[in-house]
Amino acid sequence: MSDRGLNPAHADPSYTTDRSPTPATAAGSDEQQARKRTARACDSCYKRKIKCDAAVPQCNWCSHHNIPCTFERVIQRRRKDRGNGPGPQKTARLSERLSRIEKLLMENFSGESPPGGSPTNSGPSLMEEVVTTPPDHAPASSSVALHFAGRQFGVNSLITGIPFLLPEGQQWVEQRTGQSIAFEKLSPARPPWEKQRALNSSALLMSLQTQNPFELPSQSVVDIYFDLYRGALMRLIFPVLDFVLFRETIKAAYQPQSSSRFYRPASARACIFSFIALASILHPPGLNQTPAHVPPVDSEAFAVKAQCLLPQVLQESASLDGLQTAVMLAVFDLVTGNLRSANYFVSLAARFIYMLGAHTYSHQPTTSPAAGPESPEDRIQRHLRNVFWLCYIIDKDIALRTGQPVALSDENCDLTLPPGYVEQQYMVVPHPQDGQNLPNHPLFPVDLRLGIIKSRAYSSLYSFKAHQKTDAELLKEIRELDDELERWRMSVPVEWRPTLSFSHERPDPTVSMHSVMLRLNYHLCMTIIHQASSRCKAWAMGQGQGAMTEGVRSSLALSVEASRSTLLYLETAEHVLMDGVFWHLIFYPMSALLAIFCSVLQTPSDPQATKDLALLRAAMGMMERVFLRQLSSVNEVIHIRLVADFVSELHRLAKCAVEKALDERYA
Repeated sequence: MSDRGLNPAHADPSYTTDRSPTPATAAGSDEQQARKRTARACDSCYKRKIKCDAAVPQCNWCSHHNIPCTFERVIQRRRKDRGNGPGPQKTARLSERLSRIEKLLMENFSGESPPGGSPTNSGPSLMEEVVTTPPDHAPASSSVALHFAGRQFGVNSLITGIPFLLPEGQQWVEQRTGQSIAFEKLSPARPPWEKQRALNSSALLMSLQTQNPFELPSQSVVDIYFDLYRGALMRLIFPVLDFVLFRETIKAAYQPQSSSRFYRPASARACIFSFIALASILHPPGLNQTPAHVPPVDSEAFAVKAQCLLPQVLQESASLDGLQTAVMLAVFDLVTGNLRSANYFVSLAARFIYMLGAHTYSHQPTTSPAAGPESPEDRIQRHLRNVFWLCYIIDKDIALRTGQPVALSDENCDLTLPPGYVEQQYMVVPHPQDGQNLPNHPLFPVDLRLGIIKSRAYSSLYSFKAHQKTDAELLKEIRELDDELERWRMSVPVEWRPTLSFSHERPDPTVSMHSVMLRLNYHLCMTIIHQASSRCKAWAMGQGQGAMTEGVRSSLALSVEASRSTLLYLETAEHVLMDGVFWHLIFYPMSALLAIFCSVLQTPSDPQATKDLALLRAAMGMMERVFLRQLSSVNEVIHIRLVADFVSELHRLAKCAVEKALDERYA
């Protein structure tokens, strides 16, 4: 019988320690007894996971079973990694860094500097500590490569405005300018004009823990903002609600919850929260602040409350209120510059649209106006179709800005325009402050026909399949899209018709926010259509004068000229730009600045490069003046500073390229 149960060896057979010889070896010499050895289980005991006394020449188990007692297996010893251990210096560094981040976060949330110091005294900025991703791991949010004149300049499309420079692009810029690049300004981990709202949302969620996050505001507050929305031009630009149907939503959200006959759906409450968030930032143009009779609200807090209800909304059947919630959150984030979350919400809205059938239903009223009031079914279908078109337009803008695929593809949608749309679009464009004579038909953020052209441009020129096309196929698509865009331009009444190239000598006779959006989107379409010619392999032919080479050169020239027109027109229309949609509009000048910057570096010795440099400087001044109208919070200051640094770095490098070309010419 084995005496393993009396053996003092440790239960773990692979356990190692320095210990005295076991009783089985005590009869040995005094020298052997005094000698310390590292004990370990023999191969047999280790395999059977039993205790081993490690006696020599045989342990108890091997001796009783008359088998060889071997120690031939290789043991992997685990050594403590002193370099990674919690040493005093590393602990101190970690503590210091955590304190610095905590300090920066507190400053960002409270908007106050700590006593005895400023945010810059404690080390890296908030963006460097929390937001910025290391350059080697910068996320590529687009599948479209940035090309200019045959050169792959970065990993993202020029139309996205995200200038992650590839090594080839970095080398080219430094070669043309003779200067090193300030990468923290020119190649950030995310677009400087795309806000980072995660920190704000986290802070709001923490503050909501002390209260009921699903508690609705007073119904009187909803009524006041509803009346404000009804009298504003923005209800035609963003037709997210129907007046009659939204009254039913308010009734469903505020009905007595104690009654067993009623159920307050989460979609109705989420719709209320998202409406307050959106309506509170869409002030009527010309008002610098909310009217005195309108109670101020925290728009971000209401948006977060609506988001908290989304999991419950998704568990309900698809409804109009759920669709309106997703679309209003998408518009809210698009207008406030949160492009990433706007992309999520517009994708969610697209799924609601598919489930409700709004993507294929071309509204044809069942009752004529002479027959009496519109039927409830007709009203719902008409409103669903309006929401579809609004979501369709936003979807195309986000696809072009991020390079990601569209959520509402043309192949799956009925693109029949609303009845009478073309005739009504430019018949009467109301004054922004004229709330009494607003038309009944929606205007949408941009002409629906331009939205369709944008969709086709993305599919034909910037999708994954488009990148597999030959030069001939690509130029054919560019020519057809250019013809379609020109047909649209000629269909616009003369007083509203954008010119092919804008100049101060031919001012806009109807300058207004409506004409601003019209012209900006026309020039953007010209830019994205013709900028695709930069991917043509004909650029590799160098200075050849073949028909293909001349075609791609003239196409790229049209793209750059459209970018110049964007900046020139914005400078002229600066006085009518609405403050509330600043972060939505900023994409247009930023994409134009990038195109002109690349053009200057491509031909710095051309006389036009000097004019473009002056245009960049004028655009900087214009944007600085617009920036000053946005300073409402610490977050606004942070993001505006990032944009300003980016624009100033573009101007600095472009200026260096022109000066270097002049020095080389006269050297």
